[in-house]
Amino acid sequence: MKIGVVILNWNGVDLLKKFLPSVNDNSEGHQIYIIDNNSTDNSIDFVQKNFRNIKIVRNKENYGFAKGYNEGLKKINEEIICLLNNDVEVTRNWLDPIIKTFGAEKQTVVIQPKILDYNNKNMFEYAGAAGGFIDYYGYPYCRGRIFQEIEKDNGQYDNNIEIFWASGACFFIRKSVFNELGGFDENFYNHMEEIDLCWRIENLQKKYKKKFIYKSKVYHLGGGSLDYDDPKKLFYNVRNHKWMLIKNTNESYIFNFNPFSLFTIIPWINLLFAINNLLSFKFFHSVEILKGYFSVWAYKDGVKINMDHNYYLLRSDNKKPKYYVIYSIMYNYLILRKRKFSELNKS
Repeated sequence: MKIGVVILNWNGVDLLKKFLPSVNDNSEGHQIYIIDNNSTDNSIDFVQKNFRNIKIVRNKENYGFAKGYNEGLKKINEEIICLLNNDVEVTRNWLDPIIKTFGAEKQTVVIQPKILDYNNKNMFEYAGAAGGFIDYYGYPYCRGRIFQEIEKDNGQYDNNIEIFWASGACFFIRKSVFNELGGFDENFYNHMEEIDLCWRIENLQKKYKKKFIYKSKVYHLGGGSLDYDDPKKLFYNVRNHKWMLIKNTNESYIFNFNPFSLFTIIPWINLLFAINNLLSFKFFHSVEILKGYFSVWAYKDGVKINMDHNYYLLRSDNKKPKYYVIYSIMYNYLILRKRKFSELNKS
């Protein structure tokens, strides 16, 4: 079984210089691809000069994460693809446990390795840690990371388990399933596309499995393309979180008078979040949170589209499988003061 290791790049020559050697040295026998989003730096020249074995797929423009991968992957045909950020250092034999699992478990369609912090290698990294989950309200959290609380890796999550979502920093998927779902939702542009894709897998076929495999280990720098504290990141996260819920749940989007429903609680959470940032003198963060929640527009082929309306029309009345393990991660974190995944009541 061969894996196509696929790195999306836009003007990331400095990151490629730093991280590409580890990928090249530790992926022998598997093809590495760079999907380039029309970089204007010397990314392509650097790769062609120093890594002639790596294949380059050129996109016509900077399509962002979702469409960038969708377009580039049309030209890549390996059975298993690994979507790898350009700021990830991989380790020796990192692909072996992945191949073994995909080979032995035909219903496993998505895998995430253990993701640790490049700058502090005994700590989990924010984007994925030891596998992702969501609560009833669609808020993501990880084994090893709840909001900003990040755990030290003491082997406490060294077991292979089923997860709800895998991190886009290092995301293995069967190409046939990626194609079946039509790839990432391009309207998201950046952020949460992988959670949405994993949610659609859950709704598509319950027997499909998404797994965390701890013996595969990588180190993620994080914030390589958009810093974690960038206000624009908040815009995408808030907007895409709302769209993801509309698409993937059975909650009534327009008429729902349940005070604990998704679309009654979440506006208040976002308002409180915006106020908290304002009180912390993060004015632009507050603005982006509000813009993200109230945004209904996206662009497709240059045409402005009301995505709230479109996604509502896509939703089905069929019963969706239960997607959450705990009801509210915020309640556990803010009220019960639980800071570790192992402390959560998952019954």
